[in-house]
Amino acid sequence: MAGAAALKAVPSVIRNETIENQLRARGLELLGSCEQLSHSPQLMQESPLLRDFTPAEADLLGTRMLRVRAQPGQVLIAEGEVSDWMLVLLVGTVDVDKRRAGAGFNSHDPSDTTRLAVLREGAVIGEMSMLDGEPRSASCRALSVVEAAVLTRAAVGSLVSSHPAVAAKLLVKLTQLLAQRLRNISSQLVKALQERDQKANAPGREKA
Repeated sequence: MAGAAALKAVPSVIRNETIENQLRARGLELLGSCEQLSHSPQLMQESPLLRDFTPAEADLLGTRMLRVRAQPGQVLIAEGEVSDWMLVLLVGTVDVDKRRAGAGFNSHDPSDTTRLAVLREGAVIGEMSMLDGEPRSASCRALSVVEAAVLTRAAVGSLVSSHPAVAAKLLVKLTQLLAQRLRNISSQLVKALQERDQKANAPGREKA
């Protein structure tokens, strides 16, 4: 009942029953909107998305976001699903993993997944699928009690119409985050290729 009452205070611009039902079906608790994000100075300082926003801009963005809570072990984002929202991690720690090639979607064998990262407060999760609507490329699971802010594509569109300057800053930050992740992936790929070549050319290795 507390969650339902909290949702009454959520501005209509972010209400989306489909997304709310999707989050509930995953077992997540809906807590209402993310008003007064600026009252969390550590989050404002550490989040790559929020650190350049003024307190007033962060609070405005927060009114467009839905706050959810997950218990340890719960899935926030599932690899392969199609959805148009992203998360900002407000409290707790999240494990990001990806299925190995050939592993089934319903497999519960830990050996069928590879850990990609462990993310903490301030991290942005799922922004690529929020922007392009393509299936999720990895899963995110709570390692502790987690609270996160959900931002939908529709909420971003509303922000573009009502507060274009804030929306422009948001989209620039998301573009920067995506560019940084692409650089990181490229660097990891180059490193993996170099290690493969070094092993292939190691002394004593027989040539095919």
